[in-house]
Amino acid sequence: MFDRLRHRLRDVGTLKSLCEAAEAHARRAGQDQPGAEHFVLAALDLPDGSARRAFGRLQADADAFAAAIEAQHREALAAVGLAAEAWPDPPAEAAGAPAAGLYRAQPSGQALLQALAKRRERAGDIPLIGAHVLAAAAEPAQGTTARTLRAMGVDAAALRAAAGREIAEWKA
Repeated sequence: MFDRLRHRLRDVGTLKSLCEAAEAHARRAGQDQPGAEHFVLAALDLPDGSARRAFGRLQADADAFAAAIEAQHREALAAVGLAAEAWPDPPAEAAGAPAAGLYRAQPSGQALLQALAKRRERAGDIPLIGAHVLAAAAEPAQGTTARTLRAMGVDAAALRAAAGREIAEWKA
């Protein structure tokens, strides 16, 4: 029982770090609210290293994910006839402090957070780690994260499986 309480407290700390880092990634990209792709970037920053190892299991470069997101955004702009160079840089204040009040995320970020909450019901005593975030982010077939993974040549099902192996090894 004490271990379960300790894991829940650790999960709260991990979730707080994850949300703050996702917000920071979103603000650097000029967005007010984080999407699933920002949570993936935040998971790659977590000290447990499981998200990076899951990418590594597929010989995928985790450090290339941020550039691949940017490429997806440039392609989306081009698809509607806008050159990326014509799009203004994010304002300097976009990298400022997070907004006060209730936590807000883009729909993809909300869905990811809900999937992480459901994971808690199934996880038993396994603490929240970056691989859980990858597994949840790789589930939807559409959206920026899905397009980014495809552009990187990363199969979402294979990434979910690699994340699952990281989770299984974590509890072993």
